[in-house]
Order: sequence, then structure tokens, then C-alpha cells
Amino acid sequence: MKQYVVDELRYNDYEKIKMCLDENLGSSEIAGIYWLPIDDRILAEKQTEHINCQPFFFVIILEENLISTELLVRTKNKIKCNCIGYATEKQRNWLIGYMDAMLNKLEISV
Repeated sequence: MKQYVVDELRYNDYEKIKMCLDENLGSSEIAGIYWLPIDDRILAEKQTEHINCQPFFFVIILEENLISTELLVRTKNKIKCNCIGYATEKQRNWLIGYMDAMLNKLEISV
């Protein structure tokens, strides 16, 4: 699985990130897993066409010593579909920008 990973977090950083993700994305059924909705403006053509599969998400995984995100575009509506796949360059850059902006806002240097 392709991922963007920031490791070696201090526990204080973990707590700040968890609070931010809980407030902005809400907690999920599985502890430490968050669903980040993808901006509609950066959907690939196939994703735009698949109305029944929308919305699309990136999964963020938070552990005490790291935060990672899969570079896989997912939907909660289906397990398999040809609109589910690895992020385009534009989507990948958007995701990394989101993660970096969140860390900067929380004053977490990596």
C-alpha cells in the first residue's frame, strides 16, 4: 500500500492531532481511523461520473507514534469499483498539503 507517513511523534503531538481530527473529521467506528472527504474539484473523471460511489475519501490512521494516510481513494458505498484506486498526482498533492497544513497549524515540526 502506498502511504504518506509521519513517524516519531511525541505523545503530546499525538494528543493534539487526535483532538484536531476528532473535531474536524469526527471519530469512526474503529479507533484511530479517520475518513477525510476529498474535494470534489480534484476528483478524477471516472470518480466524477460515478455519482452512486460518491463521496470519496482518504483514510487517515493515527497511532501514538505516527500518523499515516493511504494514497488510495476510497468510497464508503462500495468495496470494489473501477473508480476506486490510487490517487492522481493532483489528489496526492492535495492530501499531503492537507496533512502538512494540519501539522503546521498544530505547531508540530517534523
